[in-house]
Amino acid sequence: MKNTNHNVIQRYNPENIAKPVGNYSHVTKISRNAEMFVFSGQIGIDQNDNIPADFNQQVTNTMTNIVDILASQHLTPDHVIKINIWATEEIDWDHFDEIWNKVFGATPPSMTVAYIKGLGLPELKIELDVWAAG
Repeated sequence: MKNTNHNVIQRYNPENIAKPVGNYSHVTKISRNAEMFVFSGQIGIDQNDNIPADFNQQVTNTMTNIVDILASQHLTPDHVIKINIWATEEIDWDHFDEIWNKVFGATPPSMTVAYIKGLGLPELKIELDVWAAG
């Protein structure tokens, strides 16, 4: 994916600390001139207002929704600075990373993952909070 954040965002992993244990950046630096965007948690609902029972389909739909909401603000995944992942069951990391890497490429944003008992609706299995700058 082509970097379109015009140097507003820099991501890196300092060499004096352990490498990330997943596909994320330890440090995300935002330029002073950037506007901040905070999005409501994105869920796995599809364009027909259906929430699939399948966890991996919820992951796929959630990533699509993230790309779409970013585009609504004239942003791309390159503008994402932080994602918090809330999941109610174990994440299938092979599937998640495949979708994540397609969306965020070689320099993904900072990330936090938490497993929790429940989300806002009982059928939700995953929700991602997205912060961006542009």
